[in-house]
Amino acid sequence: MIRYTGSLYRPPSEADSLILQATLGCSYNQCTFCGMYRDKPFRVRPLAELEAEIEWARRHLPGVRKIFLADGDALVAKASFLEALLDRLAAAFPALRRVSVYASPQSLQLRTVEEMARLRGKGLTLYYLGVESGDDATLAALRKGVDGAEMVAAAAKATAAGVKLSTMILLGAGGRARWREHARGSARVINAIQPRFLSTLVMTPVPGTPLAEEAAAGRWREPDPLETARELREFLAGLDLRGTIFRSNHASNWLALAGTLPKDRPALLALLDRVLADPAAAVFRPGFMRGL
Repeated sequence: MIRYTGSLYRPPSEADSLILQATLGCSYNQCTFCGMYRDKPFRVRPLAELEAEIEWARRHLPGVRKIFLADGDALVAKASFLEALLDRLAAAFPALRRVSVYASPQSLQLRTVEEMARLRGKGLTLYYLGVESGDDATLAALRKGVDGAEMVAAAAKATAAGVKLSTMILLGAGGRARWREHARGSARVINAIQPRFLSTLVMTPVPGTPLAEEAAAGRWREPDPLETARELREFLAGLDLRGTIFRSNHASNWLALAGTLPKDRPALLALLDRVLADPAAAVFRPGFMRGL
């Protein structure tokens, strides 16, 4: 059977995917806002362990079409390990159409375009990249380990390898002081990346993280629904995309929006304008329904 170690996370769009923990934890694990993998040290799991789980899934879940490789940074594992794993997945699941993974900017900097192209040829076709912000001051405060230009360069390697990118922006990451710089800088970086998918999350304090300590000390405050809507409007207004699917369906969002950019951008902006003009008429997600 498949055995999971510690907390398990996956993107909303991987809800019906088979999840395999190719690695445990996150090799970087320094972002101030992230508490996802603080309960376990990073390590790459032995291939033999994964082979046993793949065999169990082959016998019990023969129709698998999508697989997500957890945990937070599986792309950082050696390319030879990932290639061997992908070969075994392809052999076990004839209906498999996609393998995806979280990709940190650090792992993208490590992988060569040629390695990523080979992995794409073996089925690893989608990376989830937490951009978080395009504002350098905000990225530094978040301890992302890269600035905006480095984020763009790392993402460009994946695009050159033919890999699809699903990028995430953290609303509220700039705080009250830099919300506009954060929104505009994020739009600039996303424009440079031109991802296939784009989503927003709302930065939320998680117990045990530096962000939670900042919030408890009064040095950071989570944005309220209207502040989030204002920031989201500023971000969307600055986007110049050529074909990106946009979603704000993560549970942390106050507003659930969806569209294809640039086609639906005018409608999304008009909706946000109505929300800002008449907050009482807005359909915000109730606080008890929000989460991570």
